[in-house]
Amino acid sequence: MLFSPRSASRSTRILSSVVYRLPFIVWSFRPAQTNTASGPKKRSHVSRKGKSTYHIFAVDGLRMAIIFGIFFGLFRALGLPRAACGLILMPLIWFYTALTGWPASAIRATIMLTVVIISWVLKRPSDVLNSLFAAALIILTWQPQQLFQAGFQLSFFVVLCIILTVPALHKSIQHLTEPEPLRPAGLRKRWPPVISTPMRYLGGVALASFAAWVGALPLVAYYFNLITPVSTPANLVAVPLCGLVLMSDLASLLVGGWFPAAAELFNNAGWFVMECIRVTSHWFATWPLGYFYVPAPTLFTTALYYLLLLGILTGWMLHSRLRFWRITFLALLVAFWGWQWQREWSAIRLSILPLNGGSALYFNGPGMKNDLLVDCGTTNAVQFITKPFLRAQGVNRLPSLLLTHGDLRHIGGAELVSDLFSARQVYISPIRFRSPTYRQVVKDFGRQPERLRTISRDDQAGSWVVLHPQPTDRFPQADDNALVLSGTFHGTRILLLSDLGRPGQNALLERTNDLRADIVVAGLPSASEALGDALLDAIQPSVVIVSDSEFPATARASAKLRERLAQRHFLVIYTRSAGATTIEFCRNKWELRTMSGIQINGRSSGNLRS
Repeated sequence: MLFSPRSASRSTRILSSVVYRLPFIVWSFRPAQTNTASGPKKRSHVSRKGKSTYHIFAVDGLRMAIIFGIFFGLFRALGLPRAACGLILMPLIWFYTALTGWPASAIRATIMLTVVIISWVLKRPSDVLNSLFAAALIILTWQPQQLFQAGFQLSFFVVLCIILTVPALHKSIQHLTEPEPLRPAGLRKRWPPVISTPMRYLGGVALASFAAWVGALPLVAYYFNLITPVSTPANLVAVPLCGLVLMSDLASLLVGGWFPAAAELFNNAGWFVMECIRVTSHWFATWPLGYFYVPAPTLFTTALYYLLLLGILTGWMLHSRLRFWRITFLALLVAFWGWQWQREWSAIRLSILPLNGGSALYFNGPGMKNDLLVDCGTTNAVQFITKPFLRAQGVNRLPSLLLTHGDLRHIGGAELVSDLFSARQVYISPIRFRSPTYRQVVKDFGRQPERLRTISRDDQAGSWVVLHPQPTDRFPQADDNALVLSGTFHGTRILLLSDLGRPGQNALLERTNDLRADIVVAGLPSASEALGDALLDAIQPSVVIVSDSEFPATARASAKLRERLAQRHFLVIYTRSAGATTIEFCRNKWELRTMSGIQINGRSSGNLRS
């Protein structure tokens, strides 16, 4: 440890360990990428000569502590007293924090370091928790809105959990690994310093990394929909390498004005170490279950998690006074959370995403095996809308993907979806479409015959029944051959028409005796009009959702269609204005919500109340 002298108090040593070893969880590990400031975007603007020097301006608490430790070690090596080193470095680190834009994590680290320095100068012990909350108070007094920012919340909760967790874990490990007390000292096996010193350092980094991961778990899940179990082993490599990068950067700055050749050498060394960070991060990201996506936890879940965690770490929950009532109260909260979780897990939802002329419908059934994605949009739509949406739902693997018809705006990104989410089953229509993109997609999926399944009328696709088309249908327009699905969930029947045109609607009417449904989701066919009057008379819906978009202009619902549907006695929602729409099915009722704020509750009988 670079700035925790042996004579420092216990609180000072803990604080120094915290700020030095803090593997800030957002920086430490993100799947398939590294969070170095001189990554691909910034490297393109600077030559290799300036790459590593540029990196030091990406500041968080870890880098602040490392920079302080480097200078402190240099000054101590020159024989300066500890208090003098602190007084020289205190204005320097505050200037550096101001230079980098006052990020919350850097301010927190700087205030905590200032407390340590003042305690050195005054020869007084410092209190870790007091310094942490003093930093929080100063930041919130200066900028109260920081309380609602992810960086502030992550920084302080992570450090708080490190302060409370690391000493307890370290004490437990020491208790398990200490030699037998009755064995004479001369007979006890001791590791040589060349092994024991690195092991102690790596053990400290591992404990701090684990504590940071535990402390940030619900917040990272909320803001990034991620859980990264691999972050602790990844930090064992990334944190020491980060220190080497900063040492190379600072050395380059110190010698750049009078020894350019050495500066070049340090720059290349820093670039090489950053490449090592990038490569190892990619490698850790390939570990099985190294990371996975989860839905954002609720406020109640997050509060309960921290209540249990801090209650156990501080001993509050097991304190002798009122222990029974505290444990009973927490048990009731956990039981209520379990009931909420079971209700959420068994919920049935259908989400409709408008995608610039196409659409994607995600059916989230009970559990995971019945989940289904109907169409996905173009490649760009998948990259910027469908993929983030599925990640936010906690989708890591997609059980089923259904392609309704050969329209590029509906199925253009199918292969990308399959690559991202490893779709186990792909459903396609029995009709051969003329679209080259669709044919290529089917050909690629056909290389694994067990994944590709052709479905037609009366077949089952998970929880859905196919109503159209038949294998013998040969309508000239692709929209008329689109797969039509029907499903009944908790007594509510829903009909998915895709872009079905008039000829396809007439065929559906002739072949199906009962088309009644509470909710209809329809797209816009290119050569005819959606939702003919005869079809609406047969369906008798309570709500019609028209999946239209602002762009291109042909994807907007026409004035004629809007006027005709307005004369009907049911509610019509256009995704062009309402945005993405979600329907949740409960027993004999359903709830519809849109991004624009529309919320409707209905019953399977068709009666509405808003």
